[in-house]
Amino acid sequence: HRIMWVSLTWPCRLMKKATPKSPDGKPYGIRVDLPENDPMCAPHLLGDEWTGARWFESATARDEALESMRLQPGYYRRGDTPSIILSVIDPD
Repeated sequence: HRIMWVSLTWPCRLMKKATPKSPDGKPYGIRVDLPENDPMCAPHLLGDEWTGARWFESATARDEALESMRLQPGYYRRGDTPSIILSVIDPD
């Protein structure tokens, strides 16, 4: 079961972002955003325009991946947490 990351460019401020569309027609997704004023939004890092999405054939596969993404990554130091915002994308 292989999951592909797709990088898209949208403004870093959540209220101004449009919902991304899957490039391969998979209807269910997980949107990955950075919080406003996150250090990774600096121009020399990811920049103000970064967002990402992962796409899935079914809501079940998406929901399983979402639960996995919400877990503490094994390679982080204890107490460190990723500063990302995960949100569900459903078909229109």
